[in-house]
Amino acid sequence: MDLALLRTFVTVHRAGSFTRAAALLGLSQPAVTSQIRTLERQLGRPLFLRQARGVTPTTIGDELAHRAAPHLDALVEIAEAGVEGESRVRTLHLAGPPEFVSVRALPALTPLVSEGLALRTSLVGTAEEALEGLAAGHHDLAVATARPRGGLLTATPLCDEEHVLVASPRWAARLAPGVLLAEGAVVLDQLPVVEVHESLPFVSRYWAAVFESKPAASGTVVVPDLRAVLESAASGAGLAVLPRYLCEEALDSGRVVALLDPPVPPLRTYFLVARTGTLALWHIARAHETLLRAASGW
Repeated sequence: MDLALLRTFVTVHRAGSFTRAAALLGLSQPAVTSQIRTLERQLGRPLFLRQARGVTPTTIGDELAHRAAPHLDALVEIAEAGVEGESRVRTLHLAGPPEFVSVRALPALTPLVSEGLALRTSLVGTAEEALEGLAAGHHDLAVATARPRGGLLTATPLCDEEHVLVASPRWAARLAPGVLLAEGAVVLDQLPVVEVHESLPFVSRYWAAVFESKPAASGTVVVPDLRAVLESAASGAGLAVLPRYLCEEALDSGRVVALLDPPVPPLRTYFLVARTGTLALWHIARAHETLLRAASGW
C-alpha cells in the first residue's frame, strides 16, 4: 500500500474535509479526492461518506485510521530525528489558551529544556482551533477546555479552574453587602462588562451556573486576552469573570474584589490532549507527564 495514499487518508480523517486536508498537504482538492478514491479502490471499501460540509469516516475508515495514524506519526518522528542530527534535541509543539500556556504550562515545561527539549507554542483562542490543529499534525500536545470526540485524539483531565466574578473596589463599593445573593443578577445588569469576546463566554457561563439566567448587558470592553481583561477590570472598566489562578494576586492585593462567593463556584475543566499513539514518543510523553504532575498542585 502506498504510504503517500495513507498519509493523505489520515490527513483527511483528521481534518474532516478534502478541502482542509488539501491545504494542509499542499495539494489541490482534486488530487486529494483522486488519492482517496485510489485507496478506496485498492481496499474495495468506502472510507468516507461525503456530506454537504466535509466528510465522515465509515467504520472501515475509522479502523484504518486507528491502525495507520500512530505508525505514520512514528515515521515523521524518525524523519525529524534525522533532520535534527546528533544534537538529539526534540521539539515539542504545544497549543492552548494564551493565558494558561503563558502562566501555567510553559513554566512547568521549562525545566525540560535542560533534557534536550525545545518548545514551540501556538496560542489559540478556542478549543476547536487547538484540537483541529492537533488532529492535523500541527501540534504534539494541546490544552483544551473540551474533550475531543472519536478515538484519534486521547484526552486526559488536567485540572479544574474556578471562575470568580470580580470588579475594581470602586465598582464593588456601589453594591450593598448581600444584595447579589438577595436580588440576583438583575443588580448587575447596568454595570459595564469586560470580556474576551462579544458573545460574553465567561460571563454567560457564570450567569448560567450561579444565577440560572443570561446576562442582559453587552460588553463595554472586549479584548481577546484574559490578562488584559484583568487589567481593564482592575483599572475600573467594569466587572469581569476570571479564572481564580489568574486573578489571585490581584485579589490578595485588593486591586480587584470578588463580588460574590457562591456556595458552588463555577468550574471549567482543562484537558491535555495528544494524538493517539504519539505518547510512545519520549519527548511528548515526558512533557505530558510533566504537565500532569504540575497540575496536581494547581
